[in-house]
Amino acid sequence: MDKYLKIIQDSFSGYFNYLVDEIRNPGWTNYFYWLLGLSLLVFIFEIVIPWRQKQPIFRKGFWLDAFYMIFNFFLFSLIGYNALSNLGVELFNDFLRLFGISNLVALEIQNFPVWAQLLVMFIIADFIQWNVHRMLHRIPWLWKFHQVHHSVKQMGFAAQFRFHFVETLVYKSAQYIPLAMIGFGIEQFFVVHMFSVLIGHLNHANLDWSYGPFGYLFNNPRMHIWHHAKELPPEHKYGMNFGLSLSIWDYLFGTAYIPQSGKNIEIGFDGDESFPEDFTGQITYPFKGHSKK
Repeated sequence: MDKYLKIIQDSFSGYFNYLVDEIRNPGWTNYFYWLLGLSLLVFIFEIVIPWRQKQPIFRKGFWLDAFYMIFNFFLFSLIGYNALSNLGVELFNDFLRLFGISNLVALEIQNFPVWAQLLVMFIIADFIQWNVHRMLHRIPWLWKFHQVHHSVKQMGFAAQFRFHFVETLVYKSAQYIPLAMIGFGIEQFFVVHMFSVLIGHLNHANLDWSYGPFGYLFNNPRMHIWHHAKELPPEHKYGMNFGLSLSIWDYLFGTAYIPQSGKNIEIGFDGDESFPEDFTGQITYPFKGHSKK
């Protein structure tokens, strides 16, 4: 028990020191400034070449989404996620040791070229996320949390940040074992994660980009706007276009749907007119018991 308490204590202090160091010391592997830099880059594109030209630069919900960025990417780890994650890993490892298992790695790819390591990690992680995303729409209690993200009423890059912290727990839990079995390093994870963040920014951005034939491979604004459509077609009653970074999963498994440009469609979900518009209200909403769509 003392071991676990120490893990929790060290996690709080360790992440606080890490965050302070990130802010004070910019560098090429600095997550804090990479996130800000990518956000600023895509925001500039939105200002210079907006898809919906009548949409305000600081659209409805912009500042709420900006706070979600701070909370989901930094404060949540500071107030508990980092400690919970480290504790969970240690408990899981202790469970494996009961069966004489000391290492989960089943496929060692450290001898692969760096580009191959990054590609394998990116594809596996994105396929897991695609499946988790489908479940967020199909399972009623998960949909309650995912409604926070779909409460966005005007799309922009920062809409990517609006999601309930429970989604982080679900996504990371689903990814942990598969990625641990392949033995990826922190450097590879950083590169893949930042690339995914950039694609996520572009997917939600007020930009008219479909990437031509690459749109069948990578998610894009013209595709993702339909994922947020308020009116769902009968053949996709649980939603469509679930890919986070790669669109190919939707084309392979029949969940792709782009009937037209989608530039001015209404986004949201049935009943969103009664959904809270403030952070506290949105975070507590799923715990109060509401029906699916």
